[in-house]
Amino acid sequence: MVSPVTVKSTNESAWGHAGPGLTSTSPEEQRRSRIRVKSEGPKLVPFFKSTCVYFVLWLPTSSPSWFSALIKCLPIFCLWLFMLAHGFSFLGAHSSARKILAGLIFSSLGDAFLIWQEDGYFSHGLLMFAISHILYSSAFGMKPLNPLAGLVIGAISSVSYALLYPYLSGPFTYLVGVYIALIGFMGWRAVAGLQLANDLWTWTKMSACLGAVLFMVSDLTIAVNKFCFPVPHSRAIIMATYYAAQMLIALSAVECQDVETARKMA
Repeated sequence: MVSPVTVKSTNESAWGHAGPGLTSTSPEEQRRSRIRVKSEGPKLVPFFKSTCVYFVLWLPTSSPSWFSALIKCLPIFCLWLFMLAHGFSFLGAHSSARKILAGLIFSSLGDAFLIWQEDGYFSHGLLMFAISHILYSSAFGMKPLNPLAGLVIGAISSVSYALLYPYLSGPFTYLVGVYIALIGFMGWRAVAGLQLANDLWTWTKMSACLGAVLFMVSDLTIAVNKFCFPVPHSRAIIMATYYAAQMLIALSAVECQDVETARKMA
C-alpha cells in the first residue's frame, strides 16, 4: 500500500517542490510514472508517423509553400491531439498542461513563419518561439529553485551568445540575446525540477529536462548555421532534436495525472 504523501493543488505546477513531509519520490511513485509514460505510447503514434512523413518527403527549403509548411507543422499538430486526447476536463483542471498546449500552438506558428524566413519572417518565428518558451517556463514552475542548475545553464547561454555576437548585426544583436535568455530560463526550470541527487524525480520530469536540453541544442544549431557558418547536415540535426524536444515536453504534461493519482490514493 502506498504511504500517504502531501500533494499540491492540481492547478499548481506539476514540477513544484514535493512539499513538507515528502523528502523523496517513493519507488512506487516512480513505477507509476514509468507506467504512465509507457501507456502514452499509442497516443503518440500519429506524431511518429507524421515525423516520418516529414523526413521521407524532405521537401526543399528553397521552395517554400503552404504544403511544405503543413508537412513541417504536422508533427506538432499531432502533439496538439496528444494533449487533447487526455480530455478537456484534464486540460481545464491542470494549468501546466494548458500552458504546454499553448506553447505547442505558438511553436507551430513559429514553424510556419520559418518556412518563409528568407522572405523576412525569421524574426516573426523567433517571437512565436519566445512566447512558447515563456509558456513552458511557467508550466515547469519556480520550485524547486535549484540555483546551481541556473548558474550552469546561465553560463552556457552566456558563452553561446558571446560566440554568436561577432556575427550578429542590426536588430538581431539584441533579439538573439533576448531569445537565448528566454530559452536558457526555460531550460533552467526544466532541469531544476529533476533533482536526481535527492531522488526527487519521475520519468515525466526526466522528459521535461531532456526536452528542454534538446530544444536548446536545436536552436543553437539554427543560430550557428544562420549567422556563423554552415553546419553539416544542419537541417537533419535541427529537426530531429526539435521534434524530439517537443514530444518530450508534451509527454511531461502527464505528470499532472500522476499528481492527481497520488492525491486520490493518499
